[in-house]
Amino acid sequence: MSVTDDLQPSKLGTKEHWENVYEEELQNFEEFGDEGEIWFGEDSVDKMVDWAVRNVPPKNNLSILEVGSGNGTLLFALADAGYAADMLLGIDYSEGAVTLASSIAQTRSHEGIQFHRCDFLNDEPPLLSDKHAADNGAWDLILDKGTFDAIALMQKDNQGEAPVDGYPMRVARLLKPGAHFLITCQSQSECHIDPLSSYSLTACNFTEAELQEKFVTPATGLHYQ
Repeated sequence: MSVTDDLQPSKLGTKEHWENVYEEELQNFEEFGDEGEIWFGEDSVDKMVDWAVRNVPPKNNLSILEVGSGNGTLLFALADAGYAADMLLGIDYSEGAVTLASSIAQTRSHEGIQFHRCDFLNDEPPLLSDKHAADNGAWDLILDKGTFDAIALMQKDNQGEAPVDGYPMRVARLLKPGAHFLITCQSQSECHIDPLSSYSLTACNFTEAELQEKFVTPATGLHYQ
């Protein structure tokens, strides 16, 4: 039995919900300058940036992808920490989220950060540069601040498969050898999984053991410690 079998579908797993959320947040930003909710709070952003600085410090051509970037808060914080803005990419399947993040980037003078609409489970993230194309579109660091948990709450498909079950292989395929995947969640715990080594606690819908079961498999080639 998959560890996702016991999870019940929720509106948090629907595109309609997030389109409505970001439509309202975009309107608030345009009218009042309110950048919107920081998903899981500022503390989760600070922890992820601190981990990145310690373990994957800024350097030239370091490529970073955030899956489900929302209003872009995490990527803005990484740029403020010294990561090259033109090597940061945020993807989200909500067009409203992309528009909001791009608008905020202009007010924060972070226009170099790219935000694109992309369904991570089905679409290929765009390339950042010719150098990135030479790396076959693989990434040095992939970040997830709640997206895995939201995908886990999606309805199963017509074949009875949970969309979230395809997520670990998507991550593994997009990581460079020796690269890193960092995921955090509402509990403000973190999980670091990469092709060489990792550190983990838990995600809010999953225990530590369940995360290992999902991500650390012969098929993904990912490791955990």
